[in-house]
Amino acid sequence: MKVIVVGGGPAGIMSAIMASKNGNEVVLLEKNAKIGRKLYITGKGRCNVTNACDCREFIQNVVSNPKFMMSSIRAFDTDATQEFFEELGVKLKIERGNRVFPLSDKSSDIIDGLLKALKQNHVDVKFETELSDVIVENGFVTKVITNKGKLDCDHLVLATGGLSYHKTGSDGKGLNIAKKLGHTIIKPVSGLNEIIVKGVLDYKGSLIPIKEVLLPEGLSLKNVALSIVNKDNGKELSREFGEMLFTDNGLSGPIALTTSSRINRADFNTILAKIDLKPALDNQTLDKRILSDFSAQANRTFINALSGLLPKSLIPYVISVTRIPKEKVVNSITKEERTRLLNALKELTFVMSGLADIDRAIITAGGVSTKEINPKTMKSTLIPNLSFAGEMIDVDAYTGGFNIQIALSTGYSAGTNI
Repeated sequence: MKVIVVGGGPAGIMSAIMASKNGNEVVLLEKNAKIGRKLYITGKGRCNVTNACDCREFIQNVVSNPKFMMSSIRAFDTDATQEFFEELGVKLKIERGNRVFPLSDKSSDIIDGLLKALKQNHVDVKFETELSDVIVENGFVTKVITNKGKLDCDHLVLATGGLSYHKTGSDGKGLNIAKKLGHTIIKPVSGLNEIIVKGVLDYKGSLIPIKEVLLPEGLSLKNVALSIVNKDNGKELSREFGEMLFTDNGLSGPIALTTSSRINRADFNTILAKIDLKPALDNQTLDKRILSDFSAQANRTFINALSGLLPKSLIPYVISVTRIPKEKVVNSITKEERTRLLNALKELTFVMSGLADIDRAIITAGGVSTKEINPKTMKSTLIPNLSFAGEMIDVDAYTGGFNIQIALSTGYSAGTNI
């Protein structure tokens, strides 16, 4: 059979390799001059290619439609991914959180391994070739139309990605074609993206706009907790513990990115973000700590007495929230003011406006509805000789190598079941 695979990311490449291994004549269409453009920049250029966990833990890290992934992750799991690259000569290492990287810390090693596999399996890669339309006759795909002409097609695999990082080629055209072919598209939204902040609430609940109190851009906090709560009843909707980062206009870093994938379809007028800067201490223990610090610095000003409790760049922010004069001498601070400080340390509360633009998201949530894709084969339930793979399917996961593994596993299932 003549198989056309569209998209030179990990999903499309794996689809093409496996389809060729099964004896098909495979053409891989890539709109860029190189394959794996998005892979080059993942993991800050290091490429967190998978996560060394078992299938059960993997499924627990899938945000959207985890059950859909069960068959493909069992068919090609994280161990299989590591073996695949090791056999291609790409040495790997496992870091904190079971994250798997190339030993060299270079994403180019992963790309080179994939190129090698494409050549070994005689896949015809056509670079700078962009899909523009698909011809369907009698319910089957028969031809694809590109910027370089028409190609006959016995089976089509669409693996064109989502909407994040447009410059890498993820422009949504594949989703538009899937919609034209009759598929339901779940609205694409950001996954793993920066949380944009309007401002912070002071101790009275009044909003201090972000332009009045600049965020401590670049400040990284470890061992903190980030919670999302219902604005009306205070019910906690999400809580993550770990590392986060302040940007010029919001919150990023591991726990903020994970949180963003949980709230990417939320009404931001109904929720608040709270940071617990001292999650290891309960209120009573923290109050004793504050009293101890103040007793040891009784004659110092409030701003100078906080260095043992907070990073320097965060002190002005907390002072603004408490509304305690920064030059007030510590021995004159009241119990009520001390409570304000304690509350600021345990519940630094932000009003959010949403997530950063989807083009800045690490991955796209949403895409082709999983209800219209066979989870074992990745075939369309509407068109028998059409399959999907990777980010354009409505499946996404947390950080840690899970999303690239989704691409590889769905690509494997798509390619092997043609």
